[in-house]
Amino acid sequence: AWIFQRAPTGTAGGCAQLQPPSPRVVSPYSSFFFFLQNVRIDPNSISFSMWKDIPVPFYMAVHFFEVLNPKEVLQGAKPVLSQRGPYVYRSFRYKTNITFHDNDTVSFLEYRKLFFQPDLSNGTEDEYIIVPNILMMGAAVMMENLPNFVKLLLSGALAGLKQEAFMNRTVGEIMWGYEDPLIDTINMLVPGLIPFKGKFGLFIELNNSNSGLFTVNTGMKNISRVHMVDSWNGLKKVNYWRSSECNMINGTAGEMWPPFMSPTSLEFYSPDACRSMTLVYERSGKFEGVPTYRFVAPKTLFANGTDYPPNEGFCPCMQSGIQNVSTCRLNAPIFISHPHFYNADPALVNAVEGLHPSKDQHALFLDVHPMTGIPMNCSIKLQLNLYIKQVSGIIQTGKIKPVVLPLLWFAESGSIEGSVLKQFYTNLVLIPSLLDYLQYIFLGLSVPLIISAAVLMAMSQVRPCRCLMGNAVSQIRLNQIMSIELTA
Repeated sequence: AWIFQRAPTGTAGGCAQLQPPSPRVVSPYSSFFFFLQNVRIDPNSISFSMWKDIPVPFYMAVHFFEVLNPKEVLQGAKPVLSQRGPYVYRSFRYKTNITFHDNDTVSFLEYRKLFFQPDLSNGTEDEYIIVPNILMMGAAVMMENLPNFVKLLLSGALAGLKQEAFMNRTVGEIMWGYEDPLIDTINMLVPGLIPFKGKFGLFIELNNSNSGLFTVNTGMKNISRVHMVDSWNGLKKVNYWRSSECNMINGTAGEMWPPFMSPTSLEFYSPDACRSMTLVYERSGKFEGVPTYRFVAPKTLFANGTDYPPNEGFCPCMQSGIQNVSTCRLNAPIFISHPHFYNADPALVNAVEGLHPSKDQHALFLDVHPMTGIPMNCSIKLQLNLYIKQVSGIIQTGKIKPVVLPLLWFAESGSIEGSVLKQFYTNLVLIPSLLDYLQYIFLGLSVPLIISAAVLMAMSQVRPCRCLMGNAVSQIRLNQIMSIELTA
């Protein structure tokens, strides 16, 4: 739903957590098998309702980049940006159209509702922000190679509509949409260039929208395949990119992973990025006492094909650190990256003023419980950027120098807490630890018992020998006495 596409596409690998099962029998083996039964996607399991309607609170924090010098940028100056926000939204998620299939898979649509949280936000949705005229500047770049007379017609129409390269809109309008006659004008001049009507907004239909029809493995027959994506919208692979490898749909839907994870990497398919993404293991740790593996984005995630040849299929590329998603955004000049161009080519950061990339603030991460594959704590962060430049024939673009201009970045975060966290810790950390300690205690107690039993057994064997020897000695003495008496 970022631009030129009204239907949004879920989170970029938004993570989801489920309530852990409560073991009924405190036996290592029974708890183990009971756990396996409830990790599977099974309508008869006690965790199914938690998978269907995720109880863990999620929040989406949106930060906008306001352009402080729009007039100077039109004359060729470097854009000066100021970060605004965050504007925080509470996200509720639930699954519908759940259909189980005979091949050990289940299909579903996951929806979410967003509610603005004034108490968690730094500002309101009524605040005005100066940003690029996304619709106009995007269309200008898209029309760059069209005949000059078409561009002149558009320029004249833009003048009549009083359209400029930058606009002053409220946060609510930019996110949820505003009426713009430019939509109809562009569609009249270039039919099909912008295939929608009415309002335009970056997240116009994010509420009550879904991320596409996912079909994933249930794990009923093979627990190592649980949550792995079988298809997305009926596709085994997408066709956005230039190589078969880049078009592959790998990993899970970004909610959970198969149990017994290894400290290497994890994969998920992100509809927002139109591709599969791989995160790599960084370190082991604990979240509220629960053991976790932390997975982060490698520097090669958004690298260009020159720096990282496997990414050549995602090109045409610019600098490393940004990915061109125009092929899945109706050819709009949209790029995604880490916030503030973190882990990107320094040239991108230096092309504007006001960016301060930081690992602590801008790196995404997933903290996953390795035994269950359930994320305990996560924060998925992405930045949307618009490529703008001077386009000959469209005077409204002025003398803007080519630049990948940050529009906004968002962080979608969630963590297990409250009673869910307590149950998780009790059932999957505390009880197994107690069972381990009990084993050592029983072993420790059994050693002296075994020794005592051995000693008693040895003593029981020695006593008969001593009795027999005593009887023999007594008999000898009796015989000697009898012999003396007979002699006498």
